[in-house]
Amino acid sequence: MKVGVAACPHWGAHNSVKRIVLAVGLALACVSSLAAAKVGSEALIEARQASMKQMAAAAKTLAGMFNGQVPYNAAAFRDAAETLRDRTGSLVGEFPSGSLGPLSGAKPEIDQDRRSFEALAHHIATLTTALAKEAANAPPKINGEMRMGPGTMMDGGSLLGKRTNAAEPDPATLPAEHLVHMILQDCTGCHSRFRQKIR
Repeated sequence: MKVGVAACPHWGAHNSVKRIVLAVGLALACVSSLAAAKVGSEALIEARQASMKQMAAAAKTLAGMFNGQVPYNAAAFRDAAETLRDRTGSLVGEFPSGSLGPLSGAKPEIDQDRRSFEALAHHIATLTTALAKEAANAPPKINGEMRMGPGTMMDGGSLLGKRTNAAEPDPATLPAEHLVHMILQDCTGCHSRFRQKIR
């Protein structure tokens, strides 16, 4: 007499064990995936924060050279300008949706107004690119061509504080000091709108 599958007393138990093993495997895979995503997000946030610190240090150096608080050095000026250019060039990609919130210092408003955030990031990148280009031929001493002229209008440089119908000057035509001021304006405006203190 042939014994069919239905007649096997262990078939039902064996099938149940398979289902349990499969369910446990899927659960572990999900947990591993979530853990990997969390680790990836944390690594991205740490890298972004390190990048922000480099940008802050470079901006402080450049501003300090123009206001006399930091001794001017052509090579250091060039390095700081290039750091700003390199760091701001990847700003948009450093703020994906999964990396926002109180622990990261980046407000969820970035997602809510992604267009404004990206426009501001691109504007800063345009300014720092122009600055780095000028810094490539930085003179031994700060000269008149690097300085803003007396009475230079500074309002309207930042996209967040721009006057209605104010003409946007071509960054390539602006002196280095003016570019530095505009970059600082954009950074301050961006932080006030999209940054929060980390608890």
